Amino acid sequence: MTTPLIAEDQTTADGAPLLEAKGVIMRFGGLTAVRNVDLTVNSGEIVGLIGPNGAGKTTFFNCLTGLYLPTEGTVTYKGTVLPPKPFKVTQAGVARTFQNIRLFNNMTVLENVLVGRHTRTTQGLFSALGRGPRYRRTEAEAREKALEFLGFVGLADKADWLSRNLPYGEQRKLEIARALASDPGVLLLDEPTAGMNPQETRATQELVFAIRDRGIAVLVIEHDMRFIFNLCDRVACLVQGEKLIEGTPEVVQRDERVIAAYLGTPFEGEPDEAEAAEVEAAEAGAAADSTGTSTSTSTSKEDDR
Repeated sequence: MTTPLIAEDQTTADGAPLLEAKGVIMRFGGLTAVRNVDLTVNSGEIVGLIGPNGAGKTTFFNCLTGLYLPTEGTVTYKGTVLPPKPFKVTQAGVARTFQNIRLFNNMTVLENVLVGRHTRTTQGLFSALGRGPRYRRTEAEAREKALEFLGFVGLADKADWLSRNLPYGEQRKLEIARALASDPGVLLLDEPTAGMNPQETRATQELVFAIRDRGIAVLVIEHDMRFIFNLCDRVACLVQGEKLIEGTPEVVQRDERVIAAYLGTPFEGEPDEAEAAEVEAAEAGAAADSTGTSTSTSTSKEDDR
């Protein structure tokens, strides 16, 4: 009998945030990449983080997951300050994927997920060397859980494939399965639909909903605005390292500052004929220069490096 894939003990007392960043500042020498950002993720929520390239989104993610120690500010999970060590952050209950896929290409799909499971195993060196009954039992349990997560993302039939042989969209799914194998309370997804076609993007949206339904909160960076606004309960927008606005998708997508950050300063009120002609001319020029690549599904360079 399989164990339900539901995160354990992911509630907080008195409705406190599950994951909370307060006053996070990240400087690299004279460059301030993140400026005094506050953000919370509550149990059962899907929260989006948007912003143009260079806005500081991935740097902020790195502060949340222990890759960077913030210059100032704190990051807490269930009220406890997270240590600046990624494996300890994962052990605490915060897992992530990366914008650029980071799989072990010469390992099988199942082995990749087992790597993610190691934070939930308790075997020491001598137990592993002895390979006694307790070790074998733990290994069997880890394998069973890994196969459950592969089934959850739709990859159970490819458990023995080398990960490098998976199609691109399924490699993204494998990264998510590996992160889920650590039994997180919060899952951070860094551009999970980058490079995907519309069908793959829809499948990813359904997968994120299913993850939330398993009791896992989600924080997601994404450039595909249709995806993010259809997915999230709340959205925060970063511009030049600062949080410009945070609110429901309906509020954020109508905010003129957000529109300006992505598209340039919008017109005030209804355009007159001269303004309309200017807009049409600009659109015609943009169409002539376009490469035909969809901005909602294109793969961008890592935006904070």
